[in-house]
Amino acid sequence: MVGLMGPAFVAAVAYVDPGNFATNVESGARFGFLLLWVVLCANVVAMLLQYLSAKLGIATGRNLPELCRDHYRRPVVWGLWLQAEIVVIMTDLAEFIGGAVALNLLFGIPLLQGGVLIAVASFVVLAIRTARQRRFEAAITGLLAVIVGAFLYQLLNADVPYGGLAGGLVPRFEGSASVLLAAGIVGATVMPHAVYLHSALTQERFADAPGLLRQTLIKAQRMDVILAMGVAGLVNMAMLVSAASILRGTDAEPTLHGAYAQFGESSGPLMALLFAIALLASGLASSSVGVYAGQVVMQGFLRRRIPLSLRRLIAVVPALAVLAFGVDPTQALVLSQVVLSFGIPFALIPLLLLTRRPDVMGAWVNRRATTLAAACATTVIVALNVVLVFLALPSL
Repeated sequence: MVGLMGPAFVAAVAYVDPGNFATNVESGARFGFLLLWVVLCANVVAMLLQYLSAKLGIATGRNLPELCRDHYRRPVVWGLWLQAEIVVIMTDLAEFIGGAVALNLLFGIPLLQGGVLIAVASFVVLAIRTARQRRFEAAITGLLAVIVGAFLYQLLNADVPYGGLAGGLVPRFEGSASVLLAAGIVGATVMPHAVYLHSALTQERFADAPGLLRQTLIKAQRMDVILAMGVAGLVNMAMLVSAASILRGTDAEPTLHGAYAQFGESSGPLMALLFAIALLASGLASSSVGVYAGQVVMQGFLRRRIPLSLRRLIAVVPALAVLAFGVDPTQALVLSQVVLSFGIPFALIPLLLLTRRPDVMGAWVNRRATTLAAACATTVIVALNVVLVFLALPSL
């Protein structure tokens, strides 16, 4: 069973990318534990959606973009591809910026040069992917372990008021700003490119499995998703709890640079160092996964494939342009999450519609309760991200 696991841990990296760092840090710094329940609910929903994506790849031997191409008209397919490419570009933008900020915090490297170094380092991870998928999964899981270890240490050494922590699990808001951040947390958690990618990861690994074995594989992927998304959810909760415990009530700015400085001042240089290392691991791992997802999107929707190294170079240009023009990193991260919010329904709705069809899924079609739960989750996510757009745009 253990040998069948791995794809979900690659997809889980999207749930602890620099966009999550930005939203969780700002949420904890500004509102304390208020939105902890949002993080918990968003990650529970992510488990369901990633499981459906993984099951789709196993049951059909096709990934989500390929199935959209097979079952929808050409104008729809081209529209889905175009928005998916924008999603991938914005994802890469956030991840390069996050990695560049981490290098700036750790070594004082200017943001532009840091972005170039992140691009170069991601080529190494992609070379591992080209050599062998299992090694790629191991490399990404290793980077995820670095993030987990850093925030576990922070959480254990933070002076957490556990009474307030319990209160953060009670659903509530405090004004429109908290609603905006809640929508941002959901937008940063349910990443469209991860939904496309997960179906491709299980497709590649298990496409040739016979029918009887596929049921076992689907059960294994269910456990894979629960473990991987559970880890990602705990990391996100640890981010918010650490920020709420250390930054709340101080004069620190609710930004990545502000969090780094306050962690060092309040809890010592080791705490700040671990935060920056975790951010670096997040940027590097998620940028590599993002480029892989971009390849899946192009090949699936258009039957076109370009070398991963060329796609990496294409993805670098917008991020380096943003860094070169001196745009505030945290503001750029927020903008990227707003753009990503537009892409969420274009991934989730086709996923839901396809997995409920017996002619597509065969014996592994969704149960009615699963379809209902996924439909409710999709509706809530889309609604929250509409709120994000309408609340965020006037202030940008």
